This record gives sequence, structure tokens and C-alpha cells, in this order.
Amino acid sequence: MTIENQIRAFAGTFILLSLLLSLVHSHYWLFFTTLVGVNLLQSSFTHFCPLEMILKKLQNKP
Repeated sequence: MTIENQIRAFAGTFILLSLLLSLVHSHYWLFFTTLVGVNLLQSSFTHFCPLEMILKKLQNKP
């Protein structure tokens, strides 16, 4: 799986999980959903994604 696909999988999982938690636990979990969405949006313009840097470092470990 490419890094881009891993990022999409993480983002999708986090969004769905936070939506579920907002229904079950507290509506404040929607702030987490918002942060994930804002990070996706800004990374599309700036090409800076912290998760991408983490995944690249994990792939380079022996």
C-alpha cells in the first residue's frame, strides 16, 4: 500500500470513528472530525502532512 493510500485510510478511519463517538459518547468528538478535515484540506494545498513524515520514517526503519 502506498503512503497516500495509508493516509487516506487513516483519515477515513479517524473521521468515521469520531463520528461514531460523537453519536455514542459526546458531540465534542466532532471537533476531532473537524481537525482531521482541516488537516486534509491544508495538506492538499501545502503538501505538508505530519502523518506522511511519520509513515516515511517507519518505512525506512530496518
